[in-house]
Amino acid sequence: MISVSSRLQETKEYYFSKKLREVAQLKKQGKPIINLGIGSPDLAPPQEVVEELIKATQAPGAYQYQAYKGLDELREAMCNFYQTHYQIRLDQDQEVLPLMGSKEGIALISMAFLNEGDEVLVPNPGYPTYQAATKLLNAKLISYDLTQENSWHPEVKALQKLDLSRVKLMWINYPNMPTGETADKEKLQELIRFAKANSILLVNDNPYSMVLTDEKFSIFQMEGAHDVCLELNSLSKSFNLAGFRVGFLAGNSEFISAVLKVKSNMDSGMFFPIQKAAAKALNLDLSWFARQNAIYKNRRSLIWDICDSLGLEVNKNAVGLFVWAKIKSSGSAEELADELLYDKDIFVTPGTVFGDNGANYLRFSLCVSEEKLELCRERLLKPKAV
Repeated sequence: MISVSSRLQETKEYYFSKKLREVAQLKKQGKPIINLGIGSPDLAPPQEVVEELIKATQAPGAYQYQAYKGLDELREAMCNFYQTHYQIRLDQDQEVLPLMGSKEGIALISMAFLNEGDEVLVPNPGYPTYQAATKLLNAKLISYDLTQENSWHPEVKALQKLDLSRVKLMWINYPNMPTGETADKEKLQELIRFAKANSILLVNDNPYSMVLTDEKFSIFQMEGAHDVCLELNSLSKSFNLAGFRVGFLAGNSEFISAVLKVKSNMDSGMFFPIQKAAAKALNLDLSWFARQNAIYKNRRSLIWDICDSLGLEVNKNAVGLFVWAKIKSSGSAEELADELLYDKDIFVTPGTVFGDNGANYLRFSLCVSEEKLELCRERLLKPKAV
């Protein structure tokens, strides 16, 4: 009998991996499911990016191994992106590292900094991959609360009451997913001081800063962040390139070097045409985001109407690629999500996927056409089948 690693005993299959199999099976049975659960952009990427990808497939050496740190051109574009949108200067040789998506970055950071038994502060609600990476490394997960009453930000006073002697790493995510809360700079400045005082690496996961946001936020806009922070960024949401698997990590050279040591042993570089296309995307001007956000605004308004018809409460100041809706009735998130799936053929995400602080919430994705959203609204108006 060949047994699997003991670390898998604490690791469940990713919720969407499992649930989407069920949705696919329902579709095979003829159910016309509309998927409002996944943040996979359905819109086309920029045409010039597609053209650059095709062109690069004919370049000499396009199919050879590439540098672990990525093309100079790509790192330069990543630094230009930070300068243009966040007014942050980064050294392209030492302070930025291309990644095959943010998920890879979460795993690499965890491997670079955590020893078995180290402790990690993980938000509740929060992206499930933070938990998974922690458990896979046999580190100890310490959940910290995010609540609507504290505008979905950590309460530093509560954190200070914990035994922090073994805490090595803390995950944050602003603009926030799943809640859509914008960054409160005063609260985050306090958090940076807390991290510095307790020698904790603070990592901001930042893939949503270009989606429906008026103010583009980076953790490095905050005083002292360079000393204790890393920041993940991604092309998946901003440029409709989720399948490209391109992200990047920014931070001081010491932290980046540590992550690179792990990365260089895990892969053999990113496909050349994808790097060239990503560099083209990162250098696009603001008009691209304006066009994208006009579409998302219309979709968001329709989802707000859907939420209203369901008796759900939404924060209309929230940003990002999702609508986080509070359930005002006595039903649970799972019950309402299942009711929508099985009775109305609409798949949404129950907030409990992100932690028990999401028990009274549903998450709706904006990655669905207006036509399909109108159809969702029509389905909700129909009386329940008896």
